[in-house]
Formats: sequence, structure tokens, C-alpha cells
Amino acid sequence: MEEENLTSSEALRKRILDLCKKRNISINHLAMMAGMPQTTVDAVVRGVTSNPRLKTIYKIALGFGMTLSEFLDFPEMNEVEFDDFN
Repeated sequence: MEEENLTSSEALRKRILDLCKKRNISINHLAMMAGMPQTTVDAVVRGVTSNPRLKTIYKIALGFGMTLSEFLDFPEMNEVEFDDFN
């Protein structure tokens, strides 16, 4: 099934939720592993933070035990057109 044109923030939210589900961890546990406030990670996942900083994405990747490039290398992100960045 092909994804409809996701924005970069939607693709990131999907990636975080998919990885949490796959690894059977909660957003709160991810935040703890990433060394970040749970409210920060929750805001990214809920879309309150629509354009998270690279440092935030980096910390989330580390929380999953991934490099930034591993975290960002997934089909939906590779298909994002990034016109949502102004």
C-alpha cells in the first residue's frame, strides 16, 4: 500500500510510532532512553511540534539505538518533497 504525500513531520511521526510499536516501547520509555522530556517527544508524535529541530530528531534516533542516517532512512521519508519547510 502506497502512502499519500506525507509531510516531513507526518513521516517522522509515523516512523517514531512504527518503531515504538515494533520494539514494544511507549513514547514515555523512548523519551527516557533518549534523555528527553516526555512532553517533547509527545509533542512531536502528536504533531504539536510540526518542524522538530535536528537535535531533537538526533536524540530520538539515539533513543532507538540508531544513527541519525539509519533513523531517517525509510521509504516514507525518502518520498517526502520537503516543500513544507519554508
